[in-house]
Amino acid sequence: MIFLHHQVFKNRMYGDMMGLIIGNLFQGFSVHWWKTKHNSHHAVPNLHASCKDSCDGDPDIDTMPILAWTLKMAESAKDCPKGRFLISWQAFFYFPALLFARLAWADQSWVYVWGGVGQHSVKGAEMDKKRISYPTAEKFLLALHYIGTLYVLRQMPIINAIVYYIVAQTSCGIMLATVFGLGHNGMSVYPANERPDFWKLQVTTTRNVTSNWFSDWFCGGLQYQVDHHLFPSIPRHNLGKVNKLVASFCKEQGVTYHEANMIDGTVEVLQHLAQVSKEFIKEFPAM
Repeated sequence: MIFLHHQVFKNRMYGDMMGLIIGNLFQGFSVHWWKTKHNSHHAVPNLHASCKDSCDGDPDIDTMPILAWTLKMAESAKDCPKGRFLISWQAFFYFPALLFARLAWADQSWVYVWGGVGQHSVKGAEMDKKRISYPTAEKFLLALHYIGTLYVLRQMPIINAIVYYIVAQTSCGIMLATVFGLGHNGMSVYPANERPDFWKLQVTTTRNVTSNWFSDWFCGGLQYQVDHHLFPSIPRHNLGKVNKLVASFCKEQGVTYHEANMIDGTVEVLQHLAQVSKEFIKEFPAM
């Protein structure tokens, strides 16, 4: 969200307030949940946590047991029949899983705000406490979102309401997750103790989408994901200018600056999942 990346207002509080309105009220997503999770992602994209309970890994690649982005991730499913099945066929489950992305994020937001998770040990929580801490506003606006949703659904016959809600949630989920997935999925993944320096980590774990009228509209600025990760507070209408400078710098430094169109990028993601499945079956054959 451009407001929560502080790309619009000089006063960061105004950005946070707009985030509450657009995030909690309009979309049913907790601002504090999103910022806590997203700040961690920006700091360590595609980074494996050094151990299960550490806070030095990217929460956005914590997609087990459905999707494994490396053999190291897949290994945890080697002794579970259901896990083995999911990992072995994960390239086929990718898009079905994306259908439920919005519902999963909405559920995590609700638990974070109403379940008290935000008051306990959460990755990056300390980083956000000084910037935004509006628990009452979060609860009120999140509740108002669902009251409004129920009001709309009550205007329809029950079957129509159920179908409408499912289609709206899943279609939104797959569109959002497709854009987010193109940014990092299928790119380099590093163990926490083997990370390159900051700018190389951002560039090598991130994929840009070739700019054209459709991708510019559909991705909403995230077609320049590499540039956004290096300079997250730059307004998205300036990312095209930054793109040329960053690409030139990477070429001078001999670091690959990867860009693909939406179709090729999606194929790369699926091929990467299929390759991990192949390595998993070879490394851990069924007994």
